[in-house]
Amino acid sequence: MNTFRHFPLRLGAVLGALLLAGCAGTDMGRMLADTNAATEAFTAGRLELSRTAQQSRARAELARQLLASPLGMDAAVQLALANSASLQAMLAQSEADLSAADQAGRIANPVFSFERMRFKDELELGRLLSFGLLDVLTLPRRQAAARNQGAQIQVQLGAAVVERVSQVRQAWVRAVAAEQTVQYAEQVNRAAQAGAELARRMQQTGNFSRLQRARQHAFYADAVAQLASARHAATATREELTRLLGLDDAQAAALQLPDRLPDLPVRPMQPEQLVTLASQQRLDVRLARLQLEGASQAQDLNLVGSLIDVEFGVRHDTAFDTHSGDRANRNGYELALRLPLFDWGDAQRGRMNAQSLAAVHRYEAVVRSAASQLRETYSAYRTAHDLARHYRDEIVPLRKVMADENLLRYNGMLIGVFELLADTREQIASVMGAIAAQQQFWLADAALASSLIGKPVGLAGPTPAGGAVARNTEGAGH
Repeated sequence: MNTFRHFPLRLGAVLGALLLAGCAGTDMGRMLADTNAATEAFTAGRLELSRTAQQSRARAELARQLLASPLGMDAAVQLALANSASLQAMLAQSEADLSAADQAGRIANPVFSFERMRFKDELELGRLLSFGLLDVLTLPRRQAAARNQGAQIQVQLGAAVVERVSQVRQAWVRAVAAEQTVQYAEQVNRAAQAGAELARRMQQTGNFSRLQRARQHAFYADAVAQLASARHAATATREELTRLLGLDDAQAAALQLPDRLPDLPVRPMQPEQLVTLASQQRLDVRLARLQLEGASQAQDLNLVGSLIDVEFGVRHDTAFDTHSGDRANRNGYELALRLPLFDWGDAQRGRMNAQSLAAVHRYEAVVRSAASQLRETYSAYRTAHDLARHYRDEIVPLRKVMADENLLRYNGMLIGVFELLADTREQIASVMGAIAAQQQFWLADAALASSLIGKPVGLAGPTPAGGAVARNTEGAGH
């Protein structure tokens, strides 16, 4: 039997072809480049995985330069991308996931078996090289499934980066607003302290009743509590930002924040600027579509495997007659079939069908909710902008006019010092309300930018201390 005489050469050619077909190396650099391009508005192309000591030193130097001056919002994002160890861990994990996806698209290594059998004067050497035949036949589909999984990993990485950058932006807004609120809370505290001290002295001289003094002292006590809450909020928001930036103790001590939030934009984003985004441009829709395609590919692959499995082997045996010295070669092949006697794979196919159906409905749900989420986020953005502008253009200027007029009335001895102090407190409270409204706008701005790309984030944050102070000023000076 000479059919397999050239078995080694033929087998080498087959394995070489399968090796070339089955190896599709991972490319983390390309995935990072694609992620930077897809999230340009968030990363500015600065997302990279640090691997060498030189890259680590460059990141440390960039962090030092950014921390040398008050940290703006864009600089905070740049610092997080360069300095955050948790972000680097996320990138490294994405590379590991990408390698695992690539591994799933490769052919399992063949198995070589060697036998040595002796019976009386006969010695037999058996050689068997086997591999899964279905692995070879389904290789193109498994490679397509691996590419789909790699695409999902890339979209998930982009969504995670967008979420992290949005968190940094919002944490920066809260930290700056909290420190700005502390400044005005201290002014309220000083005014309340002056009023309480004056009331104490006037009671001693008999010009103030016990109730009048208690009213002033009660407001001072509230102002002290609100100042303590404002200082803690400033500490908490600063530490939240510190964690997101990945700062160590020395870097945290060097962190400087601006004195105030940025001014409102001259013109808010208009509804017509929110171009109806194609489904392919949103990360959440893209991921749902890739999951749907992946479920379909997995179902096709597992359908055959749930019914049968085939192991193919090539044999090359040599028999020796030790008495006569004769030698004989035997060549052939083996097929090993898994027989579906006990398990026909119906449960496995049912699970795959249910998973595919779930992916279909999940994709439809994401598509339907995408526009709704965008409308809701834009409503929050416009409401926050209009409210912040209302404080800036109406409430704060009116309070200033009232304060100027009351100062003139005080100089003309038409009102007393307590009325003047109460008016001062109300003016400061209105400024603190304006800061809270401005903070809410910039939080909504970050949320809108994230929602546009398909990764909605919440607007929840610490309650500004100014709101409580403002409530306590009502009628405090009368």
